[in-house]
Amino acid sequence: MTYYSKVIGTGGYLPEKVLTNAQLSETVDTSDEWIYERTGIKSRRIASAEETASSMAEIAARQAIEAAQIDPESIDLIIVATGTPDRVYPSTGCLLQRRLGIKHAVAFDIQAACSGSIFGLSIADQYIKSGAAKTVLVVGSEACSRIVDWTDRTTCILFGDGAGAILLTASEEQGILSTHIHSDGEYEELLYCPTSTEQQAGYISMRGNEVFKVAVNTLGRIVDETLEANELEQSHIDWLVPHQANSRIIAATAKKLKLSMDQVIMTLENQGNTSSASVLLAFNEGVRDGRIQRGQVVLLEAFGAGFTWGSALIKY
Repeated sequence: MTYYSKVIGTGGYLPEKVLTNAQLSETVDTSDEWIYERTGIKSRRIASAEETASSMAEIAARQAIEAAQIDPESIDLIIVATGTPDRVYPSTGCLLQRRLGIKHAVAFDIQAACSGSIFGLSIADQYIKSGAAKTVLVVGSEACSRIVDWTDRTTCILFGDGAGAILLTASEEQGILSTHIHSDGEYEELLYCPTSTEQQAGYISMRGNEVFKVAVNTLGRIVDETLEANELEQSHIDWLVPHQANSRIIAATAKKLKLSMDQVIMTLENQGNTSSASVLLAFNEGVRDGRIQRGQVVLLEAFGAGFTWGSALIKY
């Protein structure tokens, strides 16, 4: 029997603290107009001192479990995508497993920067299709505010904190139609965050204009690859759920798909770039507010440091 990965629940969490563009302009040389024009961001959420990747992941995960109406013990695989783990080890996945009280699942982290959730979905899909797992929890959770240089106006305006979660289960009905993931380490110096062992501050460093150009071209290719793999036309896509990095990149991808912006789930304006959490946060929002309906075809895509990029085509 052939099994597919079906979405049975979603969840999301955003910290309470809101940091607006106006507030940022009090500490760095910028303005609300300058930030919004270049990025599409008005505000972002900032984790409190007590919040971590695992604590935010727990809230998002519990929402997904409640939506799916399943026993948490039925989850046999937990994948956490994060670039801001609580600790080097144990993995944030194991810490989340403990928080959820799930004894018998396998848990681990993946690090693919902003593409992390797409990579997580791809891994989960392979586990389910192979029969190695039946119910998989994928979470993207980030405390980006802790690796941002708040004196650098080119990066501190971009990032926010939060967590998104999705639950998949084996089904005879098609759910995830295909996933496509890629990496190219040649562009390492365009976007990176050094470790604490390197001789510089452990803050995000980005050459924004160059990243922008590569991202637009790369995401255009992943759209073509996804449609060709599924023998679909642009008109078959009901919703685009993109990584929330920059409004101009998102608009370019929508144009490639011949979608109006009304068919794009956008959370960027009030959340900023939450890295690996952003796609799942946006998908959760679209599901919970009723825009994304059962039976519709949804394209998730992301691009991140590495460079990494990928897509997941889902029949919800």
